[in-house]
Amino acid sequence: MHRILLLCLLFLSFVNCKNPSSSEADREKEATSNRELTTAEAIAYKNGYAKWKEVSELTFTFNVDRGDTHSERSWIWNPQSQQVTLITGKDTVSYNRKETDSIPTRADAAFINDRYWLLAPFNLMWDEGTTFSEAANVIAPISKDTLNKLTVVYGLQGGYTPGDAYDFFYSKDFIIREWIFRKGNDSLPSLITTWEDYAQFGGLELATMHKDSTGTFKLYFTDISVK
Repeated sequence: MHRILLLCLLFLSFVNCKNPSSSEADREKEATSNRELTTAEAIAYKNGYAKWKEVSELTFTFNVDRGDTHSERSWIWNPQSQQVTLITGKDTVSYNRKETDSIPTRADAAFINDRYWLLAPFNLMWDEGTTFSEAANVIAPISKDTLNKLTVVYGLQGGYTPGDAYDFFYSKDFIIREWIFRKGNDSLPSLITTWEDYAQFGGLELATMHKDSTGTFKLYFTDISVK
């Protein structure tokens, strides 16, 4: 998970995101090297989390196709300084997420949403106030493949839309293949999509395409660059 376009209506629930410093990432790596990884950690590291501390700039364009309509917005993000720039067909907005008194709420909610779609495996490590539960050998909702499931429920405090839940369906190699978003931890899905077209960018393994079961809804990323 502030609802600007249709995509915002569905997706601005992706919240509670934290931005680890290099020292925090180093401490996490050292702590996990001496024990067996949790499922959340295994998913994050499989997607290149160990390389995140080296990232100085991430740029990407967030695209949504629904039927005959298309919308997009582009981002330039410096994780270390927390400088963010939003570029749309109508405007360009720049702000710093450390300057809490001057954050444009609407733009930042869109940033949190779009970044979550791109980096959800890392948010399993970053986000606070979450609870996890797991199930093995479950049937994935779209492919009907037998996968494992990690459920993440966000707390009722903090973020733009607290209390939401996400069911990650992942394969034995800890790669996410599908997920379910459940607004407010409802028992019924709000959205179900695939995770596909993985590609490497600066050591990060990112899914660049998400589709619903009909294929008429597509959320995807272009112009990805990692420095």
